[in-house]
Amino acid sequence: MQSGQQHIINKVLEWLVHERPVWLCTILRTWGSSPRPIGSMMACTLDGEIAGSISGGCIEEDFLVQLRDGSLKARYDEEGRPFVVKYGITAEQAARLRLPCGGQLHVLLEYLAPGPQLRQVFTELVERLDAHQRVSRRVDLHTGTITVEHQEAADAVVLTDAALLHSLSPRYKLLLLGAGDVARYVAEMALALEYEVTLCDPRPDYLGNWHVEGVHITAELPDDVVREHFSDPYSGVIALAHDPRVDDMALMEALKTQAFYVGAMGSDRTSASRRARLPELGLSQEEIARLYAPIGLPIGSKTPAEIAISVMAQVTAVRHANDVREPGAAACDTSAEGMVCR
Repeated sequence: MQSGQQHIINKVLEWLVHERPVWLCTILRTWGSSPRPIGSMMACTLDGEIAGSISGGCIEEDFLVQLRDGSLKARYDEEGRPFVVKYGITAEQAARLRLPCGGQLHVLLEYLAPGPQLRQVFTELVERLDAHQRVSRRVDLHTGTITVEHQEAADAVVLTDAALLHSLSPRYKLLLLGAGDVARYVAEMALALEYEVTLCDPRPDYLGNWHVEGVHITAELPDDVVREHFSDPYSGVIALAHDPRVDDMALMEALKTQAFYVGAMGSDRTSASRRARLPELGLSQEEIARLYAPIGLPIGSKTPAEIAISVMAQVTAVRHANDVREPGAAACDTSAEGMVCR
C-alpha cells in the first residue's frame, strides 16, 4: 500500500479544480527489479508539474520529453482512450532509460480533461481517503471514464480487457505519546516515511519546548485521542512517555482497536510490570498480546536517534506484514535509566 497515493489524488483534484488538464500514470505490471510497486502513480500537468513517481527518475525524464515534444498527446488523440506504455521491453530501451537489470514496467496513461464529472469523482475519492477509508477507482479502458467503487480488492491493481480496478489506500497515521527526544526522532522519521503524525502529552509544561514541523500537537487525554482519531487499521500508537499515567491511558484504548501497530518503550522489567497492570484496566490477554514491548527491532541501539530507527523499522515491518517475531519479543531495553538494544 502506498501512502503517497492520497497526496497524488489530492493534487489531481486541485489541478482539475483550477481547470488544468492532467496526465495520470499508473503502474500495472512489473517484472524483475522495479523501484516502485504495482499501483504506484504519477500525476503531471501539461507544464511539467509532477506529483508522485513511477521509477527512480529515468521514466519520469522520458515522460517529460514526450510531454514537451507533443508525442504523448498525439498518441492519446490517435487512440482516443487510455493507453499502455511498456518500458524495458528491449535491451536498448532498458539501457537508454537506465532501468535496473531485467526490469520492465507496464504503465497506464490517462489524459484527464477538467470537467464536472471528473471533479466529482476525485472529490469523492479525496473525501473517502480523508476519512481513512479504502476506496477504488474503476477506469473503463475503452472510454477512459472513471468511477468510484466502494469495494476493496486484495491486489492493488485488478486488470481485465475492459477495465482497471485500482485500490487506493489512505495515508497512515501515528500517535506518539510523550514529548521527549525519542519522540522527536520518531516523528521526523515518520514524516519522511509519509505518515501523518500527532504528538500527545497531557502533562503540564512538557509540550513547551517540543516542536517538529508538520506534527500536530495535542494536550488532550490520550485515551480520548485514541478513541476519536486512532482506532482504524491505518493507525499506529507508540507510547514513549515512560509515564503510566500517559502511556497506559492510550494503550488501554489502542489495544481494543483495529490499529495496525501498538508499541510501548521500556525495559523488560517495565514491560512485564505493564503487562501485569493492563488486565486491571479491562484488557484481555488476547488484547495485551498485541502489544510490542519492549519496542523496536534488535539493532543494538543506544541513543534516542538509534532507538527511533529501531522503532520505525518495526512499524514498517508490521505494516507490511513482514514481522517474523511475536509482539512483546522485541529486544530493546528502552528504560529511562539506559536505553540499550541487546
